[in-house]
Amino acid sequence: MQFINHMKLEFLSIPANVAFARVTVAAFASQLDFTLADLEEIKVAVSEAVGNSIVHGYGKAPDCFVRIYANLTQDALEIRIEDEGKGIEDIKMALQPAFSTDAERLGLGFVFMQSFMENFRVESAPGRGTKVMMSKSVGARIARASSGQ
Repeated sequence: MQFINHMKLEFLSIPANVAFARVTVAAFASQLDFTLADLEEIKVAVSEAVGNSIVHGYGKAPDCFVRIYANLTQDALEIRIEDEGKGIEDIKMALQPAFSTDAERLGLGFVFMQSFMENFRVESAPGRGTKVMMSKSVGARIARASSGQ
């Protein structure tokens, strides 16, 4: 599908940049006719993915980067968030609700991403970083509500 706009963003893997990433992607997405509720869901999904990169991918490693690539098509937002951190050993396990490698976390980040975005995929390998790909179409909430999902 051909995109009508594209952005890429790279920033240090520090907690302060989670908020920066979420509002930047939401502002970019607002070029389409997303509802305010859709934009809030996009913000949460981006926050969770970026937070995972910072906390789980890099830990306290200094001078590491998180990258976001986003495309707008005629009626959808496509996002890829990636890091070069430690990667995920067992993606299937990591996608399970309440799974976390950090006892202080609830383990719901991937659950939120999956529930707020239409398409969701994770690629990762130990020592090779993680890529989270997700997309959301304009009007998807209305379509889900009318189909009873």
